[in-house]
Amino acid sequence: MRRWKIALPYLAGALAAAVVAGLLGLIFMWSGLYNVAASSPHSEPMEWGLHRTMIQSVHRHAKSVVAPERFSAAQVAAGFCQYEAHCVACHGAAGVAREQWVSGMEPAPPYLLDATSRWNRAELFWIAKNGIKMTGMPAWQDAMSDRDVWSVVAFIEAARQMQPQTYVEWRAQRRCPIKEPGVGP
Repeated sequence: MRRWKIALPYLAGALAAAVVAGLLGLIFMWSGLYNVAASSPHSEPMEWGLHRTMIQSVHRHAKSVVAPERFSAAQVAAGFCQYEAHCVACHGAAGVAREQWVSGMEPAPPYLLDATSRWNRAELFWIAKNGIKMTGMPAWQDAMSDRDVWSVVAFIEAARQMQPQTYVEWRAQRRCPIKEPGVGP
């Protein structure tokens, strides 16, 4: 009973501090002081916190994804077409710059040439399939099949080993079928 009497003021103080911190957070949110404009980067602490949260979340959620042991050349080729259709505008490719409008995004989408050094196959799949909140990275789960998403992962992995001009050459060769809007899957 004596321990409880000694601990009670500390617990009450901790609870009061948590309530005050919560209220201050709400006041800050409602004040509108934080600049959410995409033309202005996050503060360093905010950038660090959001980035660390994203990394930890991807690591945790991708653990349940079972990645294939290897990819075929056909998957890489299909991945090139998916990447060309859905990814290159924001992420660019070897020899291909991102679209100019991407410069207005905050945070800027990363170039993916070294993505396989930061993320494993399962994590890349999870990111492409589910997207990342507050980054502009969409969830492709409703627009692409799992097979298509794995093809993108296959291409990203293979792209790191390709000669820089390969993407531009494949693009010039028009390797991907052109789909008419509203026609076919």
